[in-house]
Amino acid sequence: MELLKSLWLNYLVHACDVVLVAYIFYRLLLVIKGTRAVQVVFGLAVLIFATFVSTKVLHLATLGWLLERFWEGSLIILVVVFQPEIRSALAQLGSHKWGRVLLSEEKDFLKELIEGIRECSNRRLGALIVIEQETGLKTYIETGVLLNADLSKELILSIFNTKSPLHDGAIIIRDEKAVAARCLLPLTHEPIFLDGHGTRHRAAVGLSEISDAIVIVVSEETGKVSFVTEGKLEFNVEADELKKRVLEIYRKEKEMLF
Repeated sequence: MELLKSLWLNYLVHACDVVLVAYIFYRLLLVIKGTRAVQVVFGLAVLIFATFVSTKVLHLATLGWLLERFWEGSLIILVVVFQPEIRSALAQLGSHKWGRVLLSEEKDFLKELIEGIRECSNRRLGALIVIEQETGLKTYIETGVLLNADLSKELILSIFNTKSPLHDGAIIIRDEKAVAARCLLPLTHEPIFLDGHGTRHRAAVGLSEISDAIVIVVSEETGKVSFVTEGKLEFNVEADELKKRVLEIYRKEKEMLF
């Protein structure tokens, strides 16, 4: 009986070990999905195959020696290449979802936000608006001008008016308040966004790559609204659809909480 119990416990431990490793790999795949890291992983797989063939099959001494030297320094190379993904994963790991302020359709904050964006679009006022979620944005808040003001349509229009000294940069919203304006955001280095996209769009994608923030962009040239999350940019999003997308994100978080 004791032997059976010991074997059962041993199998349970190994099963938990396999499940944990599978979950870790699953989360890593989610982090790199849709980013340049996918191409890097594919390139590493090709190098692993080339190393095996050159050293174990064809016995190519020079090529094998070069590839072996590469793998000796591979840890440092991987840290440099995957820096954004590693930072994003650690930020998500350290998030505290139980501290979230959940939105509802009746919130004045969301109504004012959508109306402000709609008006900016109609007037073709370039705008960059960030809604902070679990990942803290203190570093970027400190680059701007502190406001700590209730969000309103009038505030959004006055900030992004081209004659305003605050119109360059982003508004960052935390707990339904505009905490800062004229904030500087990191630019994406993804090749797809380097050509044909303005600084606002590149900054929006850049921040969403390293945080879970919701970022909204209004194009100064066309008045079109873009919605950005998780490094993905959606063009030409209507105001009603924008409200729906923001609420969907908060509803998913609420389901995860309860």
